[in-house]
Amino acid sequence: MLTQLLHDETGFIVSAELVLVATILVIGLIVGLSEVQHAVVQELNDVGDAIGSVNQSFLYTGFAGRKRGGRGRFKAVTFGSAFRDSFDDCDNDQCALSCMPPIPEGPKFRGRGGF
Repeated sequence: MLTQLLHDETGFIVSAELVLVATILVIGLIVGLSEVQHAVVQELNDVGDAIGSVNQSFLYTGFAGRKRGGRGRFKAVTFGSAFRDSFDDCDNDQCALSCMPPIPEGPKFRGRGGF
């Protein structure tokens, strides 16, 4: 039975054809995933631009509560605050990312073993 299975070539795929088909599939998969990556990065860039365009300025006033009959003494005081949002460097896709140039390594340390 084993010899019959070894000599049976019905439905046999030549390995070169299989390698060719697998190579084409892998190349197509890489191209497809690269396009998906570019689309996701573009959408996340749009989300970042939308968040960067939101005006985050705020203001709240303070208040003070005076005691009754306490000769002008305060029982509670809360001071106001304000923040004015300014334009950041990377708001609305104005930021250019760049890589640092390669830095050469210094001399190697040679210990007792000569390493």
